[in-house]
Amino acid sequence: MPTPHVESVKLGELNCWRIRHGQAELLVAQQGAHILSYQVDGEPPLIWLNDKAVFKQGKPIRAGIPICWPWFGNLERNPASVQAMRNSSEPANAHGEVRVLDWELLGIGNDGDALLAEFVLPQAEGHLPGWPHNVALKLSIRLDEQLHVSLLSYNAGTEDVTFSQALHSYFAVSDARQVHVEGLDGSRYLDTLKNWEDEHRQDGDLHFTAETDRVYLDTPHHLSIVDPGWQRRIQIMTSGSKSAVLWNPWVDKTRTLSDMAEDGWQHMVCVETANVLSDVVTLAPDAMHTLSVSIWAEPLAALPEA
Repeated sequence: MPTPHVESVKLGELNCWRIRHGQAELLVAQQGAHILSYQVDGEPPLIWLNDKAVFKQGKPIRAGIPICWPWFGNLERNPASVQAMRNSSEPANAHGEVRVLDWELLGIGNDGDALLAEFVLPQAEGHLPGWPHNVALKLSIRLDEQLHVSLLSYNAGTEDVTFSQALHSYFAVSDARQVHVEGLDGSRYLDTLKNWEDEHRQDGDLHFTAETDRVYLDTPHHLSIVDPGWQRRIQIMTSGSKSAVLWNPWVDKTRTLSDMAEDGWQHMVCVETANVLSDVVTLAPDAMHTLSVSIWAEPLAALPEA
């Protein structure tokens, strides 16, 4: 079996690990247990490492796979049951609290023919600011021929806990204008750029032609990003999720982002594995929930000769 090679590296102010297993390489930051990049030798990256990302303690990283927990996005846009979990008069951070905290590395090693890295966040067990609930959090990263990411939440407290969450995956693409997402045809969605209250239904594949920020509901467990420029299909297989967030900032929004190059929007699309809106999670005491995504690429099938 392949022997993992682990190297401790520093990006700006952040402690990170560069992990090689077989032909694949991962870059993971301790802050947020944040996967920053994932690439297989000889292929374009699958997970986008933004070359303008800022690596400072306490600052969210716009790249890779941020963990959004125990709420997604603007807390005030979450269901009342999620908002009620927070007990603070201070403004709530976007996307929750855990993506800017240092997680503890339990270990990196072999799991059969795969590599397994596991992280935990003790602060989630009753010590998050304004969120006094006892939930054990563990992120597992398993690497074989695919990348498997799982976020386990276990309610170690004595009362029900409700939260929203997402694995906010930035996928690397050759050109966002040329790719499309398969698997959403017929799915309901809310367009956050227009009116959160109006529900729409996807007609065919999703093409990116302008700024896009949509919350899809009752989504299938299998979506694909078709990328003709790189002649590949990124396969995205989820479990523990019935919602997804699709995002690309396009031209004007990107100009307002200090941590993204002006053309950065062309090189990424977000397909986020989520539990949001009607898909939020409620855990009774001693119950657990696992949100998972598996990611891999396949070559596009050659067109048949005429």
